[in-house]
Amino acid sequence: MPDKITKAQRSYIMSQIRGTRTKPELIVKEKIDGRKIRYQPKGIPERPDFANKARKIALFIDGCFWHKCPRCYKPPKSNKKYWKAKVERNTKRDRYVNRKMRKEGWTVIRFWEHQVKENELHVIKKINEQL
Repeated sequence: MPDKITKAQRSYIMSQIRGTRTKPELIVKEKIDGRKIRYQPKGIPERPDFANKARKIALFIDGCFWHKCPRCYKPPKSNKKYWKAKVERNTKRDRYVNRKMRKEGWTVIRFWEHQVKENELHVIKKINEQL
C-alpha cells in the first residue's frame, strides 16, 4: 500500500520522533529518587534509560512500536519490508544487550511504554523493590 502523504511530510513526521526524553521516560524520571538511580547516565556502553552503577542495575523503557510489544505492536501498512527489518533489528539488539549486561553482572529491568502510561505507580514500586 503506498504512503498517503508526501516524502517531505513523512520526513518531518519522523524527525519529530524522539529517541531520548520520551514521555514514558520523563514520567519515570519525575517519580524516582535521582540519588538511587540516574536518568541517562554517562559511561555505560549499552545506554540504558536509567542506571545505578554501584548496584549494577540498568532500566530500559521500551516503546511499544519500536521494540515490538507483544500486546500493542501493529505493523505499519506501508513500507512493510523496511519496518519489519527495522523492528526486528531493534528486538535482536535488545536480546543482545540483555545477555551482554547480565553476563557483566548487571540486573536488567525492562518496562513497556504502555506499562508506564497505564500504571506508573506499579512501575515505580517495581523499580524501588530492585533498589
